[in-house]
Amino acid sequence: MPRIPNEHAACKRHRMPSRSSTIRYAVVGLGHIAQVAVLPAFAHAQRNSVLAALVSDDPDKLKTLSRKYRADGYSYEEYEQCLADVDAVYIALPNHLHAEYAIRAANAGVHVLCEKPMATTAAECQRMIDACRAHRVKLMIAYRLHFEEINLSAVEAVRGGRIGEPKFFNSSFAMRVREGDVRTKPEMGGGTLYDIGVYCINAARYLFRAEPTEVMALSVNSGAGRTKKVDESTGALLRFKGERLAAFVTSFNAADVASYRIVGTKGMLHVDPAYEYAEGLAYELTVNGKTSKKQIGKRDQFAPELLHFSDCILKNRKPEPS
Repeated sequence: MPRIPNEHAACKRHRMPSRSSTIRYAVVGLGHIAQVAVLPAFAHAQRNSVLAALVSDDPDKLKTLSRKYRADGYSYEEYEQCLADVDAVYIALPNHLHAEYAIRAANAGVHVLCEKPMATTAAECQRMIDACRAHRVKLMIAYRLHFEEINLSAVEAVRGGRIGEPKFFNSSFAMRVREGDVRTKPEMGGGTLYDIGVYCINAARYLFRAEPTEVMALSVNSGAGRTKKVDESTGALLRFKGERLAAFVTSFNAADVASYRIVGTKGMLHVDPAYEYAEGLAYELTVNGKTSKKQIGKRDQFAPELLHFSDCILKNRKPEPS
């Protein structure tokens, strides 16, 4: 498929700020998350980020979105050509392609902001890390909640000792996925653990400020048509240093829920909803029997990622999470 040039390219490039102050991005993969969240986020990240290119194997989608966002369009076969024209990529591809496209970007000297999960195996993750280090480019995984206000308030409350010493964490994250959804295809890195389990694991890690030392898990499948090839539900128990525990259950065949609770020696914090981007988040903090609440309406959780990553590139800082 030939490259789709942006009909406004000459005008856009003439207006583009200098490379020293603005990072030019290509968004690679134009699925649901890219269309509803990543692409619109650039409108709120104009301080240091600009959408310069789109990469997809769908010519109709590429033509429509290139025109809408005034960005050049490239096929997957033209990926290296695209990399020559940008400073960074936002990889929003199916999970099994994350490592390949991140490494190809790194080899071209292009910085990498990659959707979670980082990759489908630890070996692939290490290859991504090694490639980015070898070519001295930044690598960041797009855990948007690291920049979300309710989540940051929850972390501050726990780390500030509001609930005393945190002892255990539990979380539930479930939804009913549609038949044929890419997340139901094992060959593409589908399944609940890769898609939504990472949120539960990551929440426990940053609330405990530690890595798990022991993990046990069990996956089940009831044979439902839409999820019969992946883990329909997974439950896990993680041990952390200091005899602390975290437990979670994820499912693609249960009613919508996205919450977590962390309990300490003086109180507990319940965040519900905890992981959504299509609605606002909220928590209840209970200390010594008294409960306070905080709620924030829907906000753009993706623009702060872009702003942070671009700042790290421009100021040569280490991204977080990296």
